[in-house]
Amino acid sequence: MTAGRGTLVTVFAALALLLIAIVALPDREGAARCGPRGVTSWSTDTRHTDAFARYGDDASRLDDWTGGDGTHSVRLPDGRLLWLFSDTFLGAVNQPPNPAGQPHPWRTADAPFVRNSAVVTDRSGRLDRTLTAPLFPDTAAGEWRWPVAARVERSGGEQVVRVLLWTRAQGSGPYLYGVPNATEVATLSLPDLRLEGITQVLDQRQVRDPARRVLYGTTAVDEGGWTYVFGADDGEKAVHRAYVARVPQGRLGDVRAWRYWDGKRWGTDAAPVLGDDRRRGVGTAFTVVRDAGTYVLFTTAAGPEGLTKVTSYWACSPAGPWHGPAKAFTPPLPRDGASPSRATAYNPQAHPALSGDGRLVLSYDVNWLDAAPAAAQAELSRNVSLYRPRFVSLRLGPPSAR
Repeated sequence: MTAGRGTLVTVFAALALLLIAIVALPDREGAARCGPRGVTSWSTDTRHTDAFARYGDDASRLDDWTGGDGTHSVRLPDGRLLWLFSDTFLGAVNQPPNPAGQPHPWRTADAPFVRNSAVVTDRSGRLDRTLTAPLFPDTAAGEWRWPVAARVERSGGEQVVRVLLWTRAQGSGPYLYGVPNATEVATLSLPDLRLEGITQVLDQRQVRDPARRVLYGTTAVDEGGWTYVFGADDGEKAVHRAYVARVPQGRLGDVRAWRYWDGKRWGTDAAPVLGDDRRRGVGTAFTVVRDAGTYVLFTTAAGPEGLTKVTSYWACSPAGPWHGPAKAFTPPLPRDGASPSRATAYNPQAHPALSGDGRLVLSYDVNWLDAAPAAAQAELSRNVSLYRPRFVSLRLGPPSAR
């Protein structure tokens, strides 16, 4: 009798340890069919690139979007598509020639500039209107919000849009474009897309070194009942470290539901899942998709190539290990003869609502590389094509060696 009880105790203890191990592990669903994935071919997507050019150049309204970055999208239940942007120009676009005598549409130096905006398509997919901007108000003097990934969730029996936000504040030195402060989640009503409220998820202001602050929401993937939310630190180097959190699907706005991968389990602490501060890592903004059982991450390349090239990593779990980088590709940049080498590509983002037939639609933002923000902004107004999303279409498969 005593021996039998001892055997049962041993069995139950083993089962308990197995259960703990399963709970602690990252999502492994599909790991058996997971394998290396990367870009096997790509082509420019002029259809979507040209659609934003036409919309931005349209002078029928003077309070709408004419250019922006931080491009994200989410399909709404009624078939419309909501596009979210960070820093945005509004107002009018003037037809060429511009004051420099060059053949580019241009905007005046006093064109309205806001920290975020949203554009909605109609049900046919045509870019239709710009919501009142900024959609997400500044939190305080010198502090603003940038929208990133978004999801449609159900709240209190009704569907709403949850939008992840990055809160940033004015800075100097390496933080001319903002010091990272916090991750928030905004709620938009449907179908009118009215702002219902904003909840802070993770406050990073208590982290004294801004380079170690992590903002979440650059991309999100739904899988196995979870929403995996990816983020990055804001180090001064061009190569950053990636992090991941997870939330039960439908609970992005519930602070208590967030858990972070700490290297061993999901908890309240966080550890990087990718990045060595040298050759391997991500830009502050990147995207992740799930393809044929594999997670594929797209980011600007490490080092000098990061200003012009996009590379990828793959993993069988959101928490890694991440393999790569794969061979990079160079998406086209606007060329106008002024200083084409100073145009830069960044923030590759996947748009599942536009993808299909085995192809993935990826956008990337275009800016002007200049140490002085005022000088860069002048170039963006001189040639409005510099500050609008551009698109490529990708096919994925086993990646070629780097």
